[in-house]
Amino acid sequence: MADEGLPRILTIMGSGETTPTMVRVHRAVFDRLGSSPGAVLLDTPYGFQENAQDISNRAVEYFRDSVGRPITVASLLSADVDSLTRETAIARIRGAKLAFAGPGSPSYALRQWEGTEIPRLLADKLARGGAVTMASAAALTLGRFTIPVYEIYKVGEDPRWLPGLDLLTPLGLPVAVVPHYDNAEGGNHDTRFCYLGERRLRVLEAELPLEVFILGVDGHTALVVDLDSGRAEVLGLGVVTVRKDGRSTVFPAGSSLTIADLVAAAHGESGAAVAARPDRAADAEAAPRAVEGHPLRDEVARLDAVFGASLDQCDAAAAVRAILTLEETIQAWAGDTDQSDALAVARSTLRSAIVCLGELATEGTRDPRELIAPFVDALLTERLRARADRDWAAADAIRDRLLAAGIEIHDAPEGTTWELRATEPVA
Repeated sequence: MADEGLPRILTIMGSGETTPTMVRVHRAVFDRLGSSPGAVLLDTPYGFQENAQDISNRAVEYFRDSVGRPITVASLLSADVDSLTRETAIARIRGAKLAFAGPGSPSYALRQWEGTEIPRLLADKLARGGAVTMASAAALTLGRFTIPVYEIYKVGEDPRWLPGLDLLTPLGLPVAVVPHYDNAEGGNHDTRFCYLGERRLRVLEAELPLEVFILGVDGHTALVVDLDSGRAEVLGLGVVTVRKDGRSTVFPAGSSLTIADLVAAAHGESGAAVAARPDRAADAEAAPRAVEGHPLRDEVARLDAVFGASLDQCDAAAAVRAILTLEETIQAWAGDTDQSDALAVARSTLRSAIVCLGELATEGTRDPRELIAPFVDALLTERLRARADRDWAAADAIRDRLLAAGIEIHDAPEGTTWELRATEPVA
């Protein structure tokens, strides 16, 4: 059950919940809960996926290896599990000081949690003591309303709201949470606002009650709220956005604010304690706000450029360092449960770099005579022409230049031959 001696901490992550970008955020929450927080992972949001067990395993490994804290799976893949499995999950959530949930489908999670004790247990931690960290799909469920992302973006259903868990209204935040707010995976089409894009977000926003506003959290960004003090911090790589009636105010990473500041921003009032700024980009469908790329993609592109430049400069050591750093980067991101192809792109880049080095190594092991023969033969042809013209000075100059380069020529009645002079060992 909730421990009233614990701090009350709510963390909302836009994405990247099991990547290096969020390690410091997780550690800070764990540190505030003490040495044995008893954390649990709720697997319900991705319970419908065939690779659910793999996602759980990667998340457990991430918390163990990267965050340095253990986490136990409170497994409730569906509402149809047997009673022992269901009650075991409930008992683990009840006894944990921190509950964490991440990727998957918000609508699926809500259907499975309906009629169970899970919503009440999460609310209890936020009200009496404990921490709740919700990211990606799970973050969508927190507010009064939820976007059924899969149904709209993948299936093509009309934009609509679902009732959410509404864990935040009692905390003074009557909101609809939208993670992946700065999503740019669509490339040439608008996938901001958790794959909705501006057009569909406008449709949904018009249906919200007067007091409800949108709380957007960028990818690899976290809003950490200390519910005891009412203060919050924006951490990570992006911004938190408060949007109401098409008007947006953004709170950049590093901002320190209050719950009251968020509500004030929704109503167009100035927050006295925070350096927020208006974001007019949301007012124009054709002018989306610039977004950050995927951090892993960005790092892979940087290392690929370093590798290429190292080869151009014939710096083999730097090229090898770039490959080793790329391999370490891939390992650091191995726990990412995101469904993007960033890891696949990284691995493909690593393989290409290894192949490139292999080709260069093959060139390096070739007989040097094979490599320089066309150039030497061309010079010998010029020397032969100079001798035919009785230009002995030019012929001797070519011979001397070749000799200086370690190539010794031998004139004989049957023709001219050449050989590489043996390199004398260094004493």
